[in-house]
Amino acid sequence: MKPQQNTYDYGECEICDSPLQERRIKQDFWIRGELVVVDQVVAGVCLQCGAKVVRADIGRQLAALLGNTERIASAPRMSVPVVAFDE
Repeated sequence: MKPQQNTYDYGECEICDSPLQERRIKQDFWIRGELVVVDQVVAGVCLQCGAKVVRADIGRQLAALLGNTERIASAPRMSVPVVAFDE
């Protein structure tokens, strides 16, 4: 049996009018001063300019996930560099 192909049409990028293609991305959010990264988010991505959009159902799932403080508290942690911008 063949895997089911994506039939969702994300349309065109509102910035550069290129077609959006479905990809799995990492999406970051700042919640109460803490960076939270959600991995494997299904999104339409513009391969020209990098703009990203999610479907409404994915947005609702993200909102529920980010509202789950227990899941966020027990999630693995990562460290990221913080670099000061010098003018």
